[in-house]
Amino acid sequence: MKIHLKVHAGSSQEKIIDLGNGMFEVWITEKAVEGKANEYLIKFLRKHFGKEVSLVSGFNSKRKIVEVGD
Repeated sequence: MKIHLKVHAGSSQEKIIDLGNGMFEVWITEKAVEGKANEYLIKFLRKHFGKEVSLVSGFNSKRKIVEVGD
C-alpha cells in the first residue's frame, strides 16, 4: 500500500499522525542532511507499521510517498 507523508525533519519530538485517506504527518529528530533523515524515516516507519517500508518518491522533499509491504 502506498502512503503519502509530510515529514518534519529536525523536530524536537517524534510522532506520526494519521490524517486519513493514506496520508500521514511525521515528525522525526534526525536532520535532513545527506539523506540521513530519509534513512531514519524508513527505520521509524518500519517500527511503526511492523512491515517493510521503501521510499518511492520525494527523496529531496518534505512530501514523500512510501510503499508499505504486506
